[in-house]
Amino acid sequence: MTHRSLRISGLARVEGEGSLLVRARDGRVTDVELNIYEPPRFFEALLRGRAHTEPPDITARICGICPVAYQMSACQAIEAACGAEVAGPLRDLRLLMYYGEWIESHTLHIYLLHAPDFLGYDSGVAMAADHRHAVERGLALKKTGNELVAVLGGRAIHPVNVRVGGFYRVPARAELAPLAERLRRARDAALETVGWVAGFDFPDVEHDYRFLALRHPAEYAILSGSVAVSDGTEFAAADWPAHVVEEQVPHSTALHARLDGDTGYLVGALARYALNAHLLSPLARSAASDAGLGPVCRNPFRSIVVRAVEVLHACEEALRIIEDYTEPDAPAIAVEPRPGVGNGVSEAPRGTLYHRYRIDGAGLITEADIVPPTSQNQARIEMDLRHLIEPRLGLPQQELSALCERAVRNHDPCISCSTHFLRLHLDR
Repeated sequence: MTHRSLRISGLARVEGEGSLLVRARDGRVTDVELNIYEPPRFFEALLRGRAHTEPPDITARICGICPVAYQMSACQAIEAACGAEVAGPLRDLRLLMYYGEWIESHTLHIYLLHAPDFLGYDSGVAMAADHRHAVERGLALKKTGNELVAVLGGRAIHPVNVRVGGFYRVPARAELAPLAERLRRARDAALETVGWVAGFDFPDVEHDYRFLALRHPAEYAILSGSVAVSDGTEFAAADWPAHVVEEQVPHSTALHARLDGDTGYLVGALARYALNAHLLSPLARSAASDAGLGPVCRNPFRSIVVRAVEVLHACEEALRIIEDYTEPDAPAIAVEPRPGVGNGVSEAPRGTLYHRYRIDGAGLITEADIVPPTSQNQARIEMDLRHLIEPRLGLPQQELSALCERAVRNHDPCISCSTHFLRLHLDR
């Protein structure tokens, strides 16, 4: 009888703090635990008793990399509870800001967190010594995304210009014009990025994923749409609680999620691409084809290519919005409180992000529920690891550990976003 265990006490090049434990016995993997040990942050409790206007500012603090995603899902949930809908130029500005976040977040992951895995470096800094041009291209791309968020949000990190109903201030057309020229350069850099990452050497791995992402009839869904599953299921944001149920597992402060009773579904770039690739911009579709991506990609190591395609799409769509922009009559619509429940779903860079709020007649929040993408992906990441490791148990410990870390980074986990739960035992 043979036993083997592998423990990675601190995962590198991911946002937040987590560890990994794998146990094997007689050539079979018996346990895989992605241990998210970062302390819970209690945002849902913080929101109770606050005014219905406050979630965009409070939830933006959940993450410094994807604050816009939290603001957009929060706004949509509150607006749904109050019977309001943001449309026209205000919706376009929300999309534009969201594209800025996609550009900066995906580019950070591609160049500084994920590419070193394929090129044999421990960090993006080490990689820059031999691949300076590539890293400078990535930093310039990320800067363009940050500038988009800053112009619309007031600052690039934890934006302050977003409000329920729209914005506190909207830009004049002339203010967006300089961004268009930067986006044209970014579009060229994004196209180069797709070709660059498509040339990496990818492990020959495929998984039979059950994908979940937003679907919109007219656009590559990011800000709104119905929730679609690759098995053909489709439901409205308001029906999320009937399909997605969270549960606590002993080894993680982040909740796991089940979809219609089954664990291990996947959200994120691979899911969006599988369900919506036909709605990518023309240049992004062409680049995906040239990169060897079919209509569905099931190799998680190739997710870096899909993210690069999404950056190119975001640059193209951001340019389109700026060129067609008409300044709205007012920076926001009125959103008057009323008793009710609202649900909001949007596509954060890492996947589908759900918010639900119940408010009373005075506009105070009485219940809050936030389901981040990384917590939804935890069980699927553990399943990926199990399938990846078992036929490779004969590898040396250091090589197997490195492969496991790479497999986790495929999904760009945002651990601080996902920390959610604390079991407290108190002896009196």
